[in-house]
Formats: sequence, structure tokens, C-alpha cells
Amino acid sequence: MDPTSARINALPETTAAALAILIAKQEVQDLLARYLRAIDRADLATLKSCYLPGATEDHGGFFEGPAAEYIESIARTLTHPKALTTHALTNVLVEVDGDRARAESYVLAFARVRRPDGNPGDTLTAARMVDDLECLDGRWGIRHRALRWDWNHDMEPTETWVFGMLGAPEQMRRSQKYPDDVLYQGGVGVEASA
Repeated sequence: MDPTSARINALPETTAAALAILIAKQEVQDLLARYLRAIDRADLATLKSCYLPGATEDHGGFFEGPAAEYIESIARTLTHPKALTTHALTNVLVEVDGDRARAESYVLAFARVRRPDGNPGDTLTAARMVDDLECLDGRWGIRHRALRWDWNHDMEPTETWVFGMLGAPEQMRRSQKYPDDVLYQGGVGVEASA
């Protein structure tokens, strides 16, 4: 038995049950954050690991089917060297029932895209992910995801870095894709994805 489980088992039954639910909620939130990080860093192995075997994806009218096929359908776009996205996870509500959970998460997604006219454009999109999750062999994963679009704002790209006050752009250390991002360089408690 791991030390955390031993400590939980030593608590009064109602306290232990409440703590187990809090731990499950945190593990689900970590899973959802890891999913979005994998999207932004184009870390396909981590992205795949967020889904359970046989999981399904309903991506708001653009894809509906096996999650593995969804990942395959977006892999080329994610890993393109010029692909630029940032996803922010907000308003996460998790309901836990034993080894199953349902999470509703709001997502703000920024992307720099090539417009139909061939020029770059920036887009900000808000959506919600409603996930049915399950804990198998001590690991939470997505069993089914339903994504729903809320709103979108497209704009001309302007990148002056706080109106030029931040400093010279060529001095900035920018985020990178997997495996070149600083995240995968190791550190305290960080394991490189394989």
C-alpha cells in the first residue's frame, strides 16, 4: 500500500471518503490539463495516454468516432513546425462516483492559423468539454468526450509583445513542440514523455 493510501485508511471513514473524492477530482483536473498541454506541445504520446482504450470523441460536429482516429486526424496539424496554439482550462467541475466521473471544463483556445487567403490570422475560441471518465488500474482516463463550441473571435495577427515594452523578440525564449520544449528537459518531479 502506498503512503497516501495508508494515511487515508487511517482517517475516520467519512473523512477518508471525502479525501478520496478530493484526490480523484485533482487527478481528473491534472488529466485535463495534461491533455491541453499535449495539444499545445504536440506531444502525441501524452495525448493518446489521456484516453482510455476504446474511448470515443465527439468534437462538436467536426469529428465523431474513436478517440484514436481523432488523434490521427489532427496529428499532422499539431506537429506542423509553424502550428501555434495555447489552450487555457477554466471552470472545471468534476463529479466523482466511485471509479467513474463526469467533468465539465471550459476552454479558451488561441491559435495562429493560415486563412483561406493564405495569410496568417489569429483566432480565439471558447468551448466546453464534457468528459465521462473512468479510473482503471489506478489511472484516470477519458472514456468519452463531447466538445461544444460557445463563441469565436477572429482577428488580424499583431505581435508587438506588450506594445514593444517587453523587449526584443529575438531575445525571448519561446515555447517549443515535443520533444524540444523546456518541459521535456527534465527537472524536479518531471519525467520526459516517451
